[in-house]
Amino acid sequence: MTSRFASRVAVVAAAALFGAGGVAFAQPMHHHGHGGGDVVMSIVRLKSQLNLDTSQQAMWDNAVAAGKAARTSARANMQKVNDELTAELAKPEPDLAAVAAAADSARNANQQLHTQVRDAWLNLYATFTPDQKTVVKNALSQRLAKMEQFRQKMQARRQGG
Repeated sequence: MTSRFASRVAVVAAAALFGAGGVAFAQPMHHHGHGGGDVVMSIVRLKSQLNLDTSQQAMWDNAVAAGKAARTSARANMQKVNDELTAELAKPEPDLAAVAAAADSARNANQQLHTQVRDAWLNLYATFTPDQKTVVKNALSQRLAKMEQFRQKMQARRQGG
């Protein structure tokens, strides 16, 4: 195997390793920095309908701040992976295991951040009155129905094409 070919293989392999870490990171954190996925975004979109009391508003503000801080930390974690990848690719024989370890570490740290932010939002939800919970429930039910319609539409396309 020529060194040029080996270098290309190393670049492709390292990119694949980094890409896998990046995808795992992006999944939980891509929703405007809130870090809790569809449930959090459903609650965020409903703020004007929830009529939060003072205590709930404080919890809301804290959850938003936690989400922003988590997003900043998650980006820093992924930058460390990118830095590790860059450093390894500068070597004649990159250590792809080191890149994979850095990606795993970042993914684990980012998962913890995601869980912390999600829990902050769930703690807020736990303080909701029955009426507030009904607003959230109805929004989630509507979202689920739309997702199901989309899934059926895509399934029909696959079967028809």
